[in-house]
Amino acid sequence: MTRYSRHAATNARRRSHGKPRQAAQGTEEAQAAAEAQAAGRGRPLSALSKPLAARAATRLDTARLTLTELTPEDAPFVLALLNDPAWLRNVGDRGIRTVDGARDYIVAGPITMYAREGFGLWKTALRASGEPIGLCGLIKRPTLDDVDLGFALLPAYRGQGYAREAAQACVDHARQVAGLRRLVAIVSPANEDSIRLLDALGLRYERMVELTPGDPVRLHAMAL
Repeated sequence: MTRYSRHAATNARRRSHGKPRQAAQGTEEAQAAAEAQAAGRGRPLSALSKPLAARAATRLDTARLTLTELTPEDAPFVLALLNDPAWLRNVGDRGIRTVDGARDYIVAGPITMYAREGFGLWKTALRASGEPIGLCGLIKRPTLDDVDLGFALLPAYRGQGYAREAAQACVDHARQVAGLRRLVAIVSPANEDSIRLLDALGLRYERMVELTPGDPVRLHAMAL
């Protein structure tokens, strides 16, 4: 059973103003981060991260995992994940090749989304050791009407049920804390492992969409 911060739940209710928000979801968050990064160019990193001080950070705990908000100090881990062959193949190449570039990605993407939406891609780590193993979370991208679910793990931690465990925690958070009525996910047609995981979570295929011209992806969705 996923446990949530009381403060996070309170903040989410305040944000909803009594009216449930809709969620946009997908197996990739990279485009949203890239768009946020472009919007944030020319602003100092400290200015982009200031809103975090006004809200309680989200933390999700499962039997084996802890999901927490990324910080600039997570740049080396994020750099490794963004250059993993599976990420490049299924999500895309964001051209991030340095720790400084990964730090900018974190600040302009996930951290900005935490401040704006109250959620984003969260660092997924082993509870026992604190070792980061991937990213999983909720993404509100301008190219989708709904919030979408995104997840990606480092190679050593795939095939052990971690992705489903983390993703289920995010689905529960979307329903119980964020108050979303619908959740979606986007996935490459060739990414069979992620398609099976989405089906197991209850996100059913709806249609093909093109968030980027010439690059069709599957849209999966579920009511919450």
